Amino acid sequence: MDAVNNFLKNDKSGIGNAINNAGGGGAEGEKKEDYLDKGIDMFQERVMNQGPQDNETATEQAKDNLIADQIRSQWKDRTGSDFPIEDKK
Repeated sequence: MDAVNNFLKNDKSGIGNAINNAGGGGAEGEKKEDYLDKGIDMFQERVMNQGPQDNETATEQAKDNLIADQIRSQWKDRTGSDFPIEDKK
């Protein structure tokens, strides 16, 4: 997975960037995130020191989406109500 992410981030030919953008990654993908996704990014950047999260690859964004889905699922299981921040698909 790291090799794919490195290729998508560091490819100089533009092919990796095109694949990444088509998969929903990059700066355009960041614009489509909801506040929970942005909170996950901030946690990864500031607490886990994973570096800037403002131009993630499509695979990184998919991973964040899985984390957000799990948070929403656990919230509903524990409280019986939907998570207060609506999922932006």
